[in-house]
Amino acid sequence: MSSIELTPSQKTILTALTNLHRQSEDAVKGEDIAEEVNRNPGTIRNQMQSLKALQLVEGVPGPKGGYKPTANAYEALDVDEMEEPAAVPLTHNDEKVENANVESIDLSSVHHPELCRAEIHLQGSVRDFHEGDEVIVGPTPLSKLRITGTLDAKDDTNNILILQIDDMLAPAEEPAH
Repeated sequence: MSSIELTPSQKTILTALTNLHRQSEDAVKGEDIAEEVNRNPGTIRNQMQSLKALQLVEGVPGPKGGYKPTANAYEALDVDEMEEPAAVPLTHNDEKVENANVESIDLSSVHHPELCRAEIHLQGSVRDFHEGDEVIVGPTPLSKLRITGTLDAKDDTNNILILQIDDMLAPAEEPAH
């Protein structure tokens, strides 16, 4: 099913829907999605029609209605939908980020003598992060890895923060195993 090719706009909207649905576990209103992705509610309604046709979204009628992602949506976004994912803390400029969880950490340019970057894949919005912000990821559940870095760039479509690593520590606390 993950062979569905989404446009960047569809991917951004679907990612926002899955993030908002994860927070509320209820149908998400088009206006809330529009606010999250900084688009017009009419644009969201139009995009939802195509996402419904692709069976990635279901419409929920009524006053408490809105949209819900289908299992295919998580598959198309290549996101694991877990019942109880382990919480990986995220701190942004000394404040704990609620409603976000770190999905994966990719280290890039580790061979570079003076620069090491980490790609932080989030389940949650990256809208409030800006270049130069301090970000602390972790400790992770198993290895207790903690990464401290400065935000270099972000990818709103894929919910990725790109950090220039300032410090890495493992284990940051006693492992649970």
